[in-house]
Amino acid sequence: MSDLLIRAAEPAEAAAVRAFWQVAAEGTSISDDEAGVGRLIARDPAALLLAERDGELVGTVIAGFDGWRCHLYRLAVHPDARRQGVARALLDAAQERFTALGGRRGDAMVLERNERAHHAWRAAGYAPEPQWRRWTKPFTRH
Repeated sequence: MSDLLIRAAEPAEAAAVRAFWQVAAEGTSISDDEAGVGRLIARDPAALLLAERDGELVGTVIAGFDGWRCHLYRLAVHPDARRQGVARALLDAAQERFTALGGRRGDAMVLERNERAHHAWRAAGYAPEPQWRRWTKPFTRH
């Protein structure tokens, strides 16, 4: 996709990313607010990857690496840009980031009810591991 630019988000883009997720992402998270996005960018400036076409935001993925595991969150593609290779380009960029950092395996958070996302993840070579279940404990009220 030669017309697609993949780059890291800038701190001033936190509000725009949050607004994009309201249109393009499935579900919400306790961290899905402008402050949460800002903390992510401040903590790891290369983790939030944006896909742009003609200067417009068309996709995102968070590619976080904690030194042990490669975590993928918030793969979101604008409805008008789906099925055009945006998700695949973002996941390829995330994999490049992870391998450069020494990562060995990508671990993705994917909503079970989001069947459309399952197809995108499978097309990129990811598969569910049924022996694992996510456990959470909120530290703050949402």
